[in-house]
Amino acid sequence: MNNKDLDVAKQTIDREIEALRSMENGLDDTLCKALDIIEKNKGRVIVTGMGKSGHIGNKIAATLASTGTPAFFLHPGEASHGDIGMITQDDVVLAISNSGESRELSDILQYCRRFSIPLIGITKNADSTLGELSNLVLKLPDNREACPLGLAPMSSTTATLVLGDVIASALMVRKGFTEEDFQLRHPGGKLGSILRRVSDIMHKGDEIPLVGEDAIMQDALITMTSKLLGCVGIVNKQGQLVGMITDGDLRRWMSPELITEKVTKVMTKNPRTIGPDMLVAEVVNVMNNTGKGITNIFIVDDNKKPLGIVHIHDCLRLGVS
Repeated sequence: MNNKDLDVAKQTIDREIEALRSMENGLDDTLCKALDIIEKNKGRVIVTGMGKSGHIGNKIAATLASTGTPAFFLHPGEASHGDIGMITQDDVVLAISNSGESRELSDILQYCRRFSIPLIGITKNADSTLGELSNLVLKLPDNREACPLGLAPMSSTTATLVLGDVIASALMVRKGFTEEDFQLRHPGGKLGSILRRVSDIMHKGDEIPLVGEDAIMQDALITMTSKLLGCVGIVNKQGQLVGMITDGDLRRWMSPELITEKVTKVMTKNPRTIGPDMLVAEVVNVMNNTGKGITNIFIVDDNKKPLGIVHIHDCLRLGVS
């Protein structure tokens, strides 16, 4: 083990933590005013910055967009060659520059001033060009960079990244942003799958394998075979689910007389059911932890009437396990 490497690692982390603590202690009503500007904004939040500030700005824009605040990143260089037209008078510009003197930002700053576009500056120097041209400045801590030379942006970029998360988090709370809202913005990937509701993936309508409680097993077998889900639900005259027959039940009751038996004799009474608003991830947990585990589960309404059915393979196809 190289103790010198570990010392450098810990020193880097400590310096970045110190910067975050400094920023935390410096928070005041200016943050609330910035949030007011963004919340009342009718357009988008346009995030811009050069170099490392630009990389952080990209992430901030992505986080805002995915948490209910329309936003995108605008590169200062591209802005100077036509993309500045993406900024409208309904937008808010969030400009990032540690020193506040990034020359590449000048065109965007002048554009905001000319067309009275709200400009929020993120910089450690409120007296800089960015600070003077901004409607409001969110000040970064003036701590030493975590770089051993004190030169490469480390503490400052970490603080900027966290400040972006602070803004996004506060706006989520202000807007009452919910899990459902988050899922709508993350339809793909693992996050989207985990937040899907069972109503989104269930088999419904004619795909639900159902027979009446007066049916015989021959009817149940035909339905099970045609629906390809390995089970059949039994409903009473009121349309309520009263039982369920699975492939396992067939094996346990196997005999020459099976097809003439009443379904009510073979079925498992009062099978486990769920509501349509349950998350797919929760459904998998129910299936895995119900006795020996189940592969199908019926979705019912408040009156126990079937709305749909989900097979474990439907969940696995989404990557939820």
